[in-house]
Amino acid sequence: MTYSGSVRPRGGNRGTVQPVGNWTPPACWYEPRSVADFKGYVEGMYEETINTPGQANYAKAAVGQFRDMYKDGKYKDYNGDKADEGNWWVSVQNPDRLDDPASMECGQLPFWVANNDDPGVPQAVTPRILAEAAYSAIQLPDTKVTLAPKNVTKVNLPTWAWLDKATFKEVSVTAALDVAGLNISATTTAKPVSLRLEPGTADAETYPGSGECQLNDDDSIGAPFARGKAHETPPCGIKYLRSSGNGTYQLRATITWAVNWTGSGGAGGDLPDGTFGTTQDVTVQEIQSVNR
Repeated sequence: MTYSGSVRPRGGNRGTVQPVGNWTPPACWYEPRSVADFKGYVEGMYEETINTPGQANYAKAAVGQFRDMYKDGKYKDYNGDKADEGNWWVSVQNPDRLDDPASMECGQLPFWVANNDDPGVPQAVTPRILAEAAYSAIQLPDTKVTLAPKNVTKVNLPTWAWLDKATFKEVSVTAALDVAGLNISATTTAKPVSLRLEPGTADAETYPGSGECQLNDDDSIGAPFARGKAHETPPCGIKYLRSSGNGTYQLRATITWAVNWTGSGGAGGDLPDGTFGTTQDVTVQEIQSVNR
């Protein structure tokens, strides 16, 4: 499988979509392999294992038994005489969930499937599975909101918050699979729909009161502060009721993203909403007054 588009670097969690609810992207699935590809994989694994210095005997024995099954045992020479009649189907772990025990659920050994036959397993790869895998591969932008006043505000002073539509626009990832005569793909797209502000203290009020700022008609969120708006209530923002003292409050800004997909053969639909949030420091000072 290959990914293209706004793809998150492997091994990092920055920008990872967090699904809303209990749904998770697939941890594993089954894909086809041609006779030549499957034979090359098994033989390569066998040679690497037995020739690695210090390799444990049980590992050498296990890989030898696995190889024998397909080379000289239940099957003969990897079904080389049937290379045009079908393919091997093998389990694949989602690279974003390698540490998840669920990635071991596709535990069936590689099995032969004749051309046009149903693989007979619920995790057989489909455009939807590609779309779900692409879901966890999406790289989202950092959710740092623009504030006015910037970084340092005053007690009881409304702080305006907004996100520019040019920065927070929809992002997408395409997952494609072209192996053993199977050529399918799916594009998963995430679009920002709302911003939730969590002030980092109970001594604060949010605008609106729910703390959830909805997407505007022009795909921006909130409204920039401008001269002349000092006495207006911001459509999206915070009012801190107490000073942060010698420290800061951790303002958390979380974007909710609506996710959908389109795939080969006209397939498509919605996937669960996702969220991604970051925190930023806000200093809140008392308003100084002078008594004469």
